[in-house]
Amino acid sequence: MALEDVYQRNLHHRSHRAGWLRAAVLGANDGLVSTASLMIGITAAKIGGADSQAFLVTAGAAGIVAGAMSMAVGEYVSVRSQNDIEESDRLLEIEHLKVDPEAELLELQQIYISRGLNSDLALQVATAMHERDPLEAHLRDELGQFAHTKARPVQAAVASAAAFTSGGLIPFAGAFAPTTGQVALSIVGFTVIGLFFTGIISAKTAGSKILAPTLRVILGGCIGMAITAGIGQILHVSGI
Repeated sequence: MALEDVYQRNLHHRSHRAGWLRAAVLGANDGLVSTASLMIGITAAKIGGADSQAFLVTAGAAGIVAGAMSMAVGEYVSVRSQNDIEESDRLLEIEHLKVDPEAELLELQQIYISRGLNSDLALQVATAMHERDPLEAHLRDELGQFAHTKARPVQAAVASAAAFTSGGLIPFAGAFAPTTGQVALSIVGFTVIGLFFTGIISAKTAGSKILAPTLRVILGGCIGMAITAGIGQILHVSGI
């Protein structure tokens, strides 16, 4: 098989999407659930009186903006921390190779032995790796660091914020229904549809089966809305 064919086959794997895909799926799901839950809770509590719809729209918009910014900052800080850990490990590995390259060679040999190679072949492979690029070999085979799965904080932050906003706008559209009862139903209906498509898209992008992930996403979102609706109803009844 030609090297170009091998490269094309590797493009079908999904591991290189792990960073931004996780952030995007989490952002879309959180945007749907948190915005819908917020608006359902407010609707159930009947806050705002005669201006309840205007209050709901304002609260929904504020929730989307605040949530998107929170997701972006949180994702950036989290992924950046992961980068810092990877860089620290890289510098430590450089120091180890500088101080005791022989011990590092034997360590790499033991890694290959644990993966099924016999001692002689493992030493041959480890020696070849050290002659080519010892740092790359240790980062890859000892620490599991790969260039195509390297965490990218800005990409993750943008994907998370954009996905949250997109997800949040779906239940937000339900706030413009003409009556209070229709508002609640519209929010729930739009959200369930959004969760359905989010589950399908995330499953297909990840290359997994569609049914189980989609049901999991829908069920989780419905539980979140039910809990906040219950809390909103309690607050309305108690007059808090």
